[in-house]
This record gives sequence, structure tokens and C-alpha cells, in this order.
Amino acid sequence: MRRRTRTSAVLCLTTFAALLLSATPASAAELPTGARSLESVNFPGRYVRHQDYLGRLDAVTSGSTAQVKSDATFTVVNGLASPSCYSFQARNGQFLRHLDWRVRLETNTGDATFRADATFCAVAGSVAGSVALAPVNHPDRRVRHRNFELWVDVAQDTATFRADSSFRLTAPWTPKTTRGPVIPGLFADPHITNINGRYYLYPTTDGYAGWASPYYKAFSSTDLVNWTDHGVILNHGPDVSWADNSAWAPAVVAKNGRYYLYFSGGAASGDTGKHLGVAVSDSPTGPFRDALGRPLIRAGAYSGQAIDPMVFTDDTGQSYLYWGNGTAYVVPLNADMVSFDPAEVRDITPVGYREASFVFKRNGTYYFMWSENDTRDEDYRVAYATGTSPLGPWTKRGVVLQKRLDLGIKGPGHHSVVKAPGSDTWHVAYHRFAVPAGNGANREVAVDRMTFDANGLINPIVPTP
Repeated sequence: MRRRTRTSAVLCLTTFAALLLSATPASAAELPTGARSLESVNFPGRYVRHQDYLGRLDAVTSGSTAQVKSDATFTVVNGLASPSCYSFQARNGQFLRHLDWRVRLETNTGDATFRADATFCAVAGSVAGSVALAPVNHPDRRVRHRNFELWVDVAQDTATFRADSSFRLTAPWTPKTTRGPVIPGLFADPHITNINGRYYLYPTTDGYAGWASPYYKAFSSTDLVNWTDHGVILNHGPDVSWADNSAWAPAVVAKNGRYYLYFSGGAASGDTGKHLGVAVSDSPTGPFRDALGRPLIRAGAYSGQAIDPMVFTDDTGQSYLYWGNGTAYVVPLNADMVSFDPAEVRDITPVGYREASFVFKRNGTYYFMWSENDTRDEDYRVAYATGTSPLGPWTKRGVVLQKRLDLGIKGPGHHSVVKAPGSDTWHVAYHRFAVPAGNGANREVAVDRMTFDANGLINPIVPTP
């Protein structure tokens, strides 16, 4: 039986994850994300499935029950412990992981041990088009079937073992029937924008205990439905000298022919505060580099946490930085986009404000939006106000996005808004508890329409499954 101390496991996995973030193994293979089923190479017609929460290999046919088909369908997602690898999420929201070398299904706890046990790197299988799965924390082992049970065994250089550990990814036995999430896996705090006619999405990587993810990814789309994963664009470990975790709530803006990424970060060395930083790139998909080598706003410089940055650029070309948790702040940015006059910082906190400021302009009216309550609360929601300038004054208009329990949607919030170029068509990106089995640290990203009434007020946003 495996026994590991928490301290040694965390240290080992932190080091291993850093290596994985910096390089992909030479034998790695790429898998398509999204709903898939996994068919055995040497037992065609038998598929990976879970039964009583244990992984097995069973026959599945068109005549199988709906439950069997569902149990044999998984969503291939961003690796919980490494973006270079993959995790497999069942239709009930749980993940395949190995424990005492047995493959089973469990709810993501977000700790380093679970995330590593539930992350598998794809390598070439025994026949063309097949893959084998190597646990990220035990790369010398492979997922293989033994007496039709799934185990993680030491790799053997035999034809039988290679066949037992090889699988083909096929069309899912249970196709996806809902719109969300728009990007497979656990992500939150999405910032959506349109750059040169293409939509870009920058989320927090979720699924970590304490929201301790160290990196950001970028996704892009032409239709808000099909998204391209551009990989890691900033990793706090090697890329940011003053932060190594808590990579929260990125926001990207194009200005001066460059792209500026505003982000929050913390350090594991006893520094419990969150700082706000800025990174820069020549491409909207990075890589980004820390522009200052220090925080733009240090923890404790203003009341509340220095998190959830957002930048709005007015028609005049002036850009404004918004941020805050508990207290909402705004300040005009200097032309360099990486500095401001502290004397110009203004408190614009509305009643009910918690975090996640977002500002946009439509038909001469400024809209200031934010999230209320706690992101771990199913009543996390979005409210807004209108004003006559980027600095206010603001008139609160009410809540426009909230839970929909009849569809299992809880905690929709921390949103951003984008307008389709050359139109008056608007969309809102937001996170919610993953459906099903999600919570405030296991969240997913959705995108829905946002409309206005004849007076320019935002109609209630209807979250869709």
C-alpha cells in the first residue's frame, strides 16, 4: 500500500509539476479534449467505464443501457496537475484517479496528491492511432487492464503489456447535450475580449485547493462555440519573481501595439497577501513576461485584496484600471499602461460589492458590473450600475445574473462582457459551479447572450446549461 506524508508529497509534486510546465516529454502524444470513450486495443468492443466507482473494461454496444453508455463516457480535460497532460472527468463530475494503484472514480479535492493521481500523460500506444496513459507522478507506470479491471502497473516491454495498456479514443457513447462549459475542464474568472475579429478567453485555472493554480492559459474562437487552446501564456513559477501561486482572474487589453495581461498572484513563502501585477506580450496568446519585475499594486497598499483587475479604455483613448475585493477601486493608467498616479486612485464601492469589477460603454452610457456574495456560495451573482463617466457617479440597477437551481446552475458570477464587432450583439462569459458535483473551487466557464431593453437597462441574463 502507498503511504506518503503530505509534506513530502507536496514538495515532490510541486517540483515535478514545474518540470512538466517547462517541457513536454519527448514521447508525449496530444489528445483531443471534450467528450470521448476509450476502447481497448486488444479487446475491441470493450471500453473503459466505471462501476461502483471502480475503473474496468466492459463490453458496450448500441443495445447497452443508457447508464452503461454514460459510465463509459468521459470528458478529456486540462490535466489537473499539468497542462501538458490530461484528466478524465466522468458524467457525474468525478475524475479517474489511481489510489493504491487501482483506478477509481472520486471527487476532486484539489490537493496536490489528488491532482497528480488524476493526471495522465498521453504516450504512443501499441498500434497506430492508440494511446497509453502514464500517471504524471509515476511516469514509469501505465494504466492497463488486468482481468478487465483497471490498474496502474509498472511498464513492461512486452507485446501483451503494451496491448493491455493501449486505448483508442472514440466518439462518446453519450454525446454532449448542453452548451456549457465552453472550454472542457475546470476554469473560472473568465475575461473575454475581441481582438481583430477573433474572440479570446483568459480564465483562472481552477480545481486547486485554495485556488493555488500557478499558471494561465489562453483560448480563442471565431464563433464563441469552438475554442482553440493556445496553452500556457504565463506561469508564476518561472515567469514571475514575486509570485508562485494564486494565479487569479487575468484580464488582457490591447494598447500601443502590444498586449497587457493584468493578474493577481501570491507566494508560498509565508506571504499571505495577494499582489496585482502586469505582464506584456507582442501576441494575444503570449508568451507574456512580467513587465515590472515587481507588483503594480502591492498587498496592503489599499484596503481589501489587490485582486480581480480589469482595464477599460474609453473612446478618448484613456485606459482605466479597476480592481478590488470588498472595496472597488479605479485609477487612470498612464500611457505606458504599467503605471499610475496613486493620488488619482478612487474608491467607487457600490452597495453589495464583493469583487470582479467590469466596465463597458454602450450608446453613451457607462456600465459598472460586479459580483456579490462569496464565490463558494451558490448565491454568488452579478449586479450592475450605470453612470455618465468611467469614474461614476453610479446608479445601482440590480442583479442581472444569478443561480438557476432548476437546471443545477449555482454561483454564476465573476463575469466579463464582449460585443461582436460592428453590431449591437453582446455576450457575457462567467463561471459557475461545475455541473454536476462542482463547488467554489471546481468551477466551469459558460458564455450566454446579454440583451438590453428600450431604456438601455440590461435584461436579466438567463444562464443556460
